[in-house]
Amino acid sequence: MAKIGINIATGSLQKEEIIVGIDLGTTNSLISIIHPDTKQPVALKEHNSSLPTGQAGSLVPSIVHFDSKGNITVGESAKQYLITEPHNTIFSAKRLMGKSYNDIKNNSSFFTYKVIDDDTESLVKVQAGQKFYSPIELSSFILKELKQRAEHILKTPVNKAVVTVPAYFNDTQRQATRDAGKLAGLDVLRIINEPTAASLAYGIGLNKQEHKTIAVYDLGGGTFDISILKISNGIFEVLSTNGDTYLGGDDFDNAIVKFWLQKLSLKEEELKNNKQFAQSIRLKAEEAKKQLSFKEEFVGQLNYSSPLADGGGPEGAGHELKISKSEFEELIRPYIDKTIACCKNAMKDAKLTNADIDVIVMVGGSTRIPMIKKIISDFFGKAVNDTMNPDEVVALGAALQADILAGNNKEFLLLDITPLSLGIETRGGLMDILISRNSKIPTKASRQYTTQVNGQSGIKISVYQGERDMVKDNRKLAAFNLTNIPAMPAGLPKVEISFLINADGILIVKAKELRSGIEQSIEVQPQYGLTDQQVEKMLLESITHAKDDIATRALLEAKTEGEQLLETTEKFIYKNANELLVGELETTAEAMQALQLALTMEDKDLIHSKIEELNNISRPYAERIMDQAVSKAMQGKTIS
Repeated sequence: MAKIGINIATGSLQKEEIIVGIDLGTTNSLISIIHPDTKQPVALKEHNSSLPTGQAGSLVPSIVHFDSKGNITVGESAKQYLITEPHNTIFSAKRLMGKSYNDIKNNSSFFTYKVIDDDTESLVKVQAGQKFYSPIELSSFILKELKQRAEHILKTPVNKAVVTVPAYFNDTQRQATRDAGKLAGLDVLRIINEPTAASLAYGIGLNKQEHKTIAVYDLGGGTFDISILKISNGIFEVLSTNGDTYLGGDDFDNAIVKFWLQKLSLKEEELKNNKQFAQSIRLKAEEAKKQLSFKEEFVGQLNYSSPLADGGGPEGAGHELKISKSEFEELIRPYIDKTIACCKNAMKDAKLTNADIDVIVMVGGSTRIPMIKKIISDFFGKAVNDTMNPDEVVALGAALQADILAGNNKEFLLLDITPLSLGIETRGGLMDILISRNSKIPTKASRQYTTQVNGQSGIKISVYQGERDMVKDNRKLAAFNLTNIPAMPAGLPKVEISFLINADGILIVKAKELRSGIEQSIEVQPQYGLTDQQVEKMLLESITHAKDDIATRALLEAKTEGEQLLETTEKFIYKNANELLVGELETTAEAMQALQLALTMEDKDLIHSKIEELNNISRPYAERIMDQAVSKAMQGKTIS
């Protein structure tokens, strides 16, 4: 087994090894490297069909399909199942990273697969067949596909990566991305912001004397982001971000489809009733969109037969599909106006005027449309940077960052980094990371926690260093107690844990109960007593045991969730027994027993299925009782 040679002082690898740059996208993902001869970043392209997926080009659709036997297909080959098996075909998993159901419930209709509604703040799960998957696992399948693809092309193992995320991703979402990489067998050396990566690809920020304010306009297949960055002395600062996570090139395709349906006198129901027809016309719409970037008109033939809306049309005859560039531009104009509104908000938040922007960088395949380039250029009052492939620019920037981390770019020495992740112990002996390894120093991070028991007056905070999911496999640095918390019901206290690593590499851990203001802190030296060899060993073990670690974490989290549900259900029934029907009490008791039994078994999917069954039984009567209580409280009151 190969050792991982890390230089603690610089964070760079001590022997030449390929580090890839990965753009893990909502719609498409891709992987890139610094070419050994040209020393320029290149996206890895597969020119033949010898890969198991048989895909070509650099883009890998971020789609995962599960068949009835549990086999997993990723990428282009999984795309066909979006129409034929929507319940078992997962797209846009990135939207779910680090999110609870409450975060995404307003857009739940967007997902054609089952996102579990457990009405809690716990992280979402997706059901495919009888199995339950976290967004981390789903993203890991995409990253594993990219890893295998790179190894096939490069004919060498690929174990290290820099992965990009949107600038607005919070700490939980970034950690989820790291975990997905680990599960895919990748050591994620650094998580960097997508707009930062795009800027690096254009050479912006590589000159340390440079001072620039840039706008990164990123319009992908399903999402839009605008980021305003300030670059000074090689440091990228995000001044503001804005966007719409449900706006992109897919909307342009749908607009063309609706336009054609109208021309063919077909109703939109036809798309639901005839899935093959829906897939055929959408593919034609995508083709039209691409051609209208360099043609004045698109004319195509839809050979798949479809009955006309009035039922009187001939079957078997092909349909001619036409759309002009001006018609297309008129269709998409409302969407472009939405992005301009986001740009205005981002500029307002950054407290800048359009004249303050030095450079505009265009990212995402949808920015190829000439009208979009013109509107953005007019808005900011200067030409846009669009010389690079907008699909690849983020991944290329990630490869440049990887090259810096590898120590090949001598202009950039990353002298102050944390060699291992730092976190605290949470329920079940799990490690909750607050500061990820390879974070630049000085740095700080904080997260809120709460109590598990009613009237709990103290919390023990145990600080650990390492990359494993269980604290028992990591290195304990310190522990202290936050005491004298005022007696409150479980879940009510808000305890904020803050980690600060100062310029000297000293870790200061603070715990503060926000409602009462009670505070406690401790100083530790996270790197004290660790040799390079020990760091190497800890890193290697985290990758080797990633699958087992994440399975253990998932099982413990499922058990914790199940125990909490049993507790809250029991309390609810005790309080509202008179309002429940006999049948409801019986079915609830049976579901609770089934969940209790499942908790004794080492099967995460079984526990989740029993949790869902109990939720489905209790939700209707819980809502009924809540409605009755509200109605009773409102009696005799008027709303003015």
